[in-house]
Formats: sequence, structure tokens, C-alpha cells
Amino acid sequence: MNSRAFATAIAALVLSQNVAAQTASLLAQPGQVILEPPTTNALGVEWRIQGDDNRNASVALAWRKTGEAAWHEGLGLLRLQGEPVQQGASFHYVAPNMFAGSVFDLAPATSYDIRLRLADPDAPKGAAPIERVVTMSTRSVPIPAPGGAVYHVYPRDFTGPKQEPNFSSLMAAYNTGANGADFVNTFQPRVKPGDTILVHAGTYREDRHRYAGPNSTLFDGTFYLTADGTAEKPIVIKAAGDGEVIFDGDGNAVLFDLTAADYHYIEGITVRNTDVAFQLGRKRILGAVGFTLKNSKIENVGRGVFTDWGGARDFYIADNVFIGRNDPTRLMGWIGATWQKLPGFPQPLLSEYAVKVFGSGHVIAHNRVENFHDGIDHATYGDPDGWPDHPLMPVSDDIVGNDIRNVDDNCIEADGGAQNIRVIGNRCFNMAHRALSTQPSLGGPIYFIRNIVYNAPEGGALKVTANSTGVLFYNNTLLAEAHQMGPASNLHFRNNLILGQGAWPEVFSVDTFTPWSSSDFNGFAAAATGASLFALALPANGAADYDARAVRPVQSFPTLKDYAKQTGWDKHSRMIDWSVFKQAAPPAKGDPTRIYRPEDYDFSLASKSAAIDAGTVLPGITDGFTGRAPDLGALESGRPLPVYGPRPLAEQP
Repeated sequence: MNSRAFATAIAALVLSQNVAAQTASLLAQPGQVILEPPTTNALGVEWRIQGDDNRNASVALAWRKTGEAAWHEGLGLLRLQGEPVQQGASFHYVAPNMFAGSVFDLAPATSYDIRLRLADPDAPKGAAPIERVVTMSTRSVPIPAPGGAVYHVYPRDFTGPKQEPNFSSLMAAYNTGANGADFVNTFQPRVKPGDTILVHAGTYREDRHRYAGPNSTLFDGTFYLTADGTAEKPIVIKAAGDGEVIFDGDGNAVLFDLTAADYHYIEGITVRNTDVAFQLGRKRILGAVGFTLKNSKIENVGRGVFTDWGGARDFYIADNVFIGRNDPTRLMGWIGATWQKLPGFPQPLLSEYAVKVFGSGHVIAHNRVENFHDGIDHATYGDPDGWPDHPLMPVSDDIVGNDIRNVDDNCIEADGGAQNIRVIGNRCFNMAHRALSTQPSLGGPIYFIRNIVYNAPEGGALKVTANSTGVLFYNNTLLAEAHQMGPASNLHFRNNLILGQGAWPEVFSVDTFTPWSSSDFNGFAAAATGASLFALALPANGAADYDARAVRPVQSFPTLKDYAKQTGWDKHSRMIDWSVFKQAAPPAKGDPTRIYRPEDYDFSLASKSAAIDAGTVLPGITDGFTGRAPDLGALESGRPLPVYGPRPLAEQP
């Protein structure tokens, strides 16, 4: 071979290798499928990949009960691809190259098959999608186990007949003894997995400042519960059913400390007059798993349920009532121009939140929350424990069906959550600031589905900030502006109703680092006409640019038509007005402190509403729609209305 032929051959080989390398980088190569911790009604999966640099691969999902033949189409998985969440010294997270997503509305304690199909247009012609089928089971709703020992607790002044064995304090039943002096910590747990403590009607208040008195705690008045149950056999503390059971903290700091207690089940009690009702974990120190709180009332508290421990998992907090210390007669914020000149500003931090958790596999469902700073929160936390080498990720948590009213900041925070955080079917009324928050989210998907927001006079309906990524808003009814969202990545809006209440000029505005954020099939109503009803900021060069200081030209538009034509967003969306609802009107202007009652409104769609049949099909979310196409907003016409807050006992799972 002469030198010219040799050079030509080498050039051809190099070109072939370069083409092969480029093809490999474009083609999605399957990696590990990760099964996330299950909840009672949902399952989350992740599929790591390599390649797909051009981001055109997709993963379709289908599911069925194990043993059945027919598959049901689910929502496709969300594509994640290196989106960073960088914020000061707190967050250094970068999303892996992967897909992630959920299956919703499943039955508890049931096995399901999940089929994933990875397709890539860059694959060789005729190549079939790459398929994986996994089997997962939803978690059981916690219940007491039969067969364990039963202990009875009566108030000290009770004089009637008592069931045996009985005790005069919770700690005396829980441990082998109780003492309000130096021996206070000497007793070992009496209870074992599967045991039940039945607490009879009365008020239980420890005389915590009387040394050696008839009490079972000393000075701090805290019940330290330190035994472990199991998932199948929790340790149960339950009202006996003969009247209200009240645990009064007498103004102490923490009433129940379960940071060293796994799988405890508490039902039917009232907790009041304490700063923290249930302390369940402390960051990088210790925490509980498997905590259950059902059908209880938590009132006059600073915090209801709290854990900030990375290993927390499998909580079930359902059908409770949480009443904070804030003024129930008026709304007041802690910052912002709306509030600064009003009497009572700023709102003091009397009650911080009803529930705040971190970790995985939690269910927080059908609670009623009133008069707190925040309603229900996922802890912001910072980088997950073990990041980046062996991270313990906060994934697969459900916040569903809650009724939240009168909070001086946010209704629900998904802050610090990673994959498959599901915020579904909640009702939020009267938020001094933004209602639904991700500040930030770590990759996503963070699902906000079929939530209702009414009266958010300062910041509007949504807070998507701090480099959030992977946030999905589907079929929500937002009666406040969706304003100044971002800078953030990978945001998607479908089938929402967004009606401005006049707090901001724009009814909808987004600032995104990524060109693959999207919005369509929504209904918008502006509170007034103006030069900018819609605004969109995209990367200047048409490619992802995660530098918060980079120039992202802001495009502003006075009409939906102009906005859709020039940006390509919301091409199938429409302008609507308040007449789409059966019974609703915007909040009155001039008095942001006014409290509105959900019972006075009906956000069902009126007959022949412009929002009917105006949406797009979202498998697993719009299933069972009643017309030619899904409706916009949280409530599909012709379908039963959801239950917000505690369910009747007969309807609880």
C-alpha cells in the first residue's frame, strides 16, 4: 500500500471511529432500573441510562396487577439529564442521566407489574424498544396487629372500675415503671412489637416542675418513647373509645419524642399546649421509621409532626386535624409590600408548620391544617446524606387530599425533594405568600396534580425557585397568578386553570434554564388588561444554560395569541373567565387580610364551560374523563368530587 492509500485508509478509520463514537453518545444505553420505596397508593421507578446526548429518547410506562393479562397505559417517565441545583453552600446536586416517574391511584398491599420501554430514534432502523418489566408491591395501610398484650391507662383521679392490667400514666404502661425524680430514666420498655396501650378518657397533664410528685416525667415534660415495633406489629397507643383523650404539654417544648422509636402507631388522641407535638428525627443524629398518626387532633402547638433525619421512611399521617396558634380571623404575611403597612405586620412565628418530613415512602393524606406559618412541608435539608458517592435520596413521598387554610407563608412545600414527590388533590385556601413551593427540587419529577389554590394575595399560586428542576403541573385549579417562576429547569404545565386575582400584572411567567420546558392546553384569565399578561425567559442560544447570571431574554406579551405565536408555548391553550365555575368569584380587592371559606365556593365546571373538553390526555391522570377530551382544572365534570381533609371512619382504608 502506498503512502497516499495508507493515509486515506487511516482517515477513513478515524472518521468511522468518530461516527461510531458520536452515534454511541446519541444512542440511549440502558442501565440500572431502581425501584423506589413504595407508598400505600403509588409506586416510583428510575431508569439510569448512558448516552442520548441529543435528549430524544423516551420511556413509555404501562402497569397491571400481577397475574392480570391487560396492561394499562401510564404517564411516561420524565427525562433528567445533568440539571444542576447549585445554591450557596447548601446544594451541589446534579441530576443523573436517567428517567423517572410514578404510577398513581393504586390499591394498598397489592402487587403490580410495571413495564418500561426505552425508545430512541437514533437506534438502528427496525430496532425494537428496549423493555424491562419489574414487579413491585404497594405498602399496607398500617393497622394494629392482633394477639399482643393490651395495657390500660386511666387518669390518676379516675374512680370507676378499671380493666387490667392498668396504670395511671402513659410512661408507667410503656415502661416497667415511672418516676418523677432521679429514677425517671432507669426503667426499660415494657411494650413489645404488637402490644397495645389503650388510653381511657381524660386529660393527662404531667406536673413536670414538681420533683418526686405524682408524675412520670421530670422538668421537660417529654414522653421519651424508645422501644421498636415492626411494620407488621407496630407498638400501638390508642384512645380506648370511651371519650376524648387529651395529652396536655403544659407549655413544654416537646411532648412526644420518638427519635429512637420505630414503628409506633398512634390513633384517636388530642395533643395540645406544647411547642412540638411529635419529634421524630434530627439531621445527621437519629430518627424514627414507620411512624403512624391517625384520626387525632393536634392543637395549640408550634409544630405538629417533625423529622429532619435523612433515613426517615414510611410515615403514615392521615385523617388528623392540626390547629395552630395564628389568628384564625385574619390572614397576615411575614414579608412583602402587601402586608408591610397593615396592623399586625409581621406575622410572628407562633406555629411553624403542621407536618414537616424528610426521607422516603411517606404518606401525608387527608389532614385538615389551619393557622400555621406553613401547612405541610418536605424539609429543604440541603444535599442528600452521602452525596455524591452514596446518596440517601428523598424520594417517593405522597401529600394527598389535605385541606389547608390560613397559613402566613406556603400551603405545601416540596422543597428539597428529589424523584417522585407527589402532591395530589389538595385544597389550599388563604396563603399570605405563594401556595405550592419547590425551593428547590432535585431533578424531579415533582408532581403537582389536581390541587386547588384560592387567595394568595402576595406571591401568587406557585413558587418554583432556587434552581428547581423537574416540576410538573397537571390539571390544577389555581385562582392566583403563576408568576415569576424560576430560574428553573425542565418545567411542564398541562391542563391547568390559572386565573389571576390582581396581585401581579402577568397571569403566567416563567424563567427557565432549559429549552425543553413546556406549557400547553391550559386556561388563563387575567385580572386586567396590560402590556404584559404573559412572560417567558429562555436561554439566549437555544440550548441549556445553567448560569443564573447568563442573559435569558425576557419576552413579554399582551395577549395569549401573541405569546403562543412567538414562543410556541400554549398553542392549544385558551383564555377563560370566572364563569367557567359553578359558583366562584375572585377575592375582594382592598382587604388582603380577609379569610375565605372553601364551603362558599364550588369550583366544579359549569355546564357548557369553556374549560370542558379543552385538555389533553395524560395517561394515569386524566383516566375516566367524561367527554371528548379531558377537562381543564382539578375537577373533571361528571366525576365524583374529591374529599379534602379527614375522611369518615367508614371511608378510610
